[in-house]
Order: sequence, then structure tokens, then C-alpha cells
Amino acid sequence: MDRFEAMSMLLIVVEQGSLSAAGRALRVPVATLSRKISDLEALLGTRLLIRTTRKLTLTDAGIAYVTAARRILEQVEEAEREAAGEFTTPKGELVITAPILFGRLHVLPVVVDFLALFAEINVRLILSDRNVDLIDDHIDMAVRIGRLPDSSMIATRVGSMRTVICASPALLAGHGMPHVPQDLTRLPCIRLGAPLPVPDWRFRSAGSDTLIEIPIVPRLSVSTAEAAADAAIRHVGVARLLHYQVADSIAAGALQIILEAFEPEPAPINLVHTARGQMPLKMRRFLDFAAPRLRQAFGIAPD
Repeated sequence: MDRFEAMSMLLIVVEQGSLSAAGRALRVPVATLSRKISDLEALLGTRLLIRTTRKLTLTDAGIAYVTAARRILEQVEEAEREAAGEFTTPKGELVITAPILFGRLHVLPVVVDFLALFAEINVRLILSDRNVDLIDDHIDMAVRIGRLPDSSMIATRVGSMRTVICASPALLAGHGMPHVPQDLTRLPCIRLGAPLPVPDWRFRSAGSDTLIEIPIVPRLSVSTAEAAADAAIRHVGVARLLHYQVADSIAAGALQIILEAFEPEPAPINLVHTARGQMPLKMRRFLDFAAPRLRQAFGIAPD
């Protein structure tokens, strides 16, 4: 049996949560997957998975084996990349992810210029407002806006982004201008489910770093920043968004920033990648190319 193939199949089964889902992901019959895993269990002389009609559960031996298999396959993948020249010549596919609107406005122009310089590198740019898992989704580099809880990531700071409260001039004329965050409780509000899925809106007390939270009962809840901005422009309510998501509407006068003195600290913008061994040259070249351009765009002086 091909042990590496069986390891890879086992990892996909665990990640997908079922044989049928893994079969679809791999385009392999479920019977083939089941046989490969059974052969692997027979070779090891132990059970790795407990299979029921509803779910798969790893045994204790399975948990340990999956951890070791993931590490082994990563080492093999790195050795193959090195043998193929990724560590000596900048080439191959580079997978980058970024928030949808931010990626279109700020990352795509950098990628286009980068491709013009590196003929042997291809880029797959995944625009999503979901924070994908870099390892499980095979992502080389990600743009992350906000604090980074995962210390296993290597982060390169490229800027910061304000979180702003905004509304249409017509809505403010009809309801009155709020002067303190507590005034928002008398105004209709629009809540965004992502990427800021919090029940309360956080502000900084004027003249201090003390944080205050204002409970918001939304007049409208939406799942995308574009929808929240559109609704605010149509006078539905006050919206809380990242500045880049409404910058054009503010410049055009369709929206107006309010409560600036109470804004929390701007969120950091980072290029992040996993801390796994030597960095392939395609990633190093992109990081060296993109970081100074993004810093310039967001007003950060070069190192």
C-alpha cells in the first residue's frame, strides 16, 4: 500500500468529518477511502477511527497518529518544494487570501504589479470575509485586519484601520446628531454580522483609554459590509464599519462619520503566514514586494 497516500486520505477524512464528504473533496469512491483506511489500520495493528452512521471519531491512537501524519506530510511537502526549486528560484503558485472589498481595493493592484515582475509565479487570490485556516485550506499568506490571537502565525504589520460610526446626513437631520455613544440608543442602528459579530458596540471614553460598550438593538441586521453601507446610505440607520468599507461614500457625502472622538484604537493590518521552516522564495518575494506598498498606502513610514 502507498502509506503516504493513505495518510493523506486519513487527514482529509478527519478534516471533512465523514467518508462521504472526503470522497467528494478527493473525487474518490467512499469504498476506496474506507479500504485505504482499513489497510492502514491493519498495517498499524490498531484502530484509528470509530465509524458510526452519524459521525467519525478518532481513537486515542488515531489522535496521536493524525498529529504525527500531518507533521510528516508537511515535511515531505517542504522537501518536495525545495527539490523543485521553490527555495532557490521564485516560482510556483502563491495562494493569498484577503477580505473581499479590501482585497479588491488594495491587494489586487499589488498582485497585478507583482505578476508583471515575476513571470514564473502564479497567484491564486481568494477574497473572503471569513478568516480561513491557513494550514487546512493550504493558504500561503493572508491579510488580517484586527488583533491576532494565534501566536503560531508570523505577522508583518502593514497598516491600521479605523472602525467608524456613520450615518446619512438625512437620517441625522431627522433624528438629531449624537454627541456621546449613549445617544445611539435612541437612533435606529444597522448591525453587521461579519467581520465584527459583537452584540455591543465598543467605544473609547473621550480623553482616556477606558473602553465602554453600548448595547445595540438593531433596526436591521445584515451579513455583509456592502449591505450595511447601502442601508445606511438609504437612511435605514447608523452603521459601524471599517473605514475602507465606506470611504468612497463618505468622500461623496452620502455618509457622515459621527462620534469620532470616541473611536476605539484602529485595528492593525497584517500580512500573516505560518511559521513552518524556511520560507519559499515566492512568498519572500511577495512579502518584500507587498509590505512596503501597503505601508505606503496606509501612511506607515518604511522600516
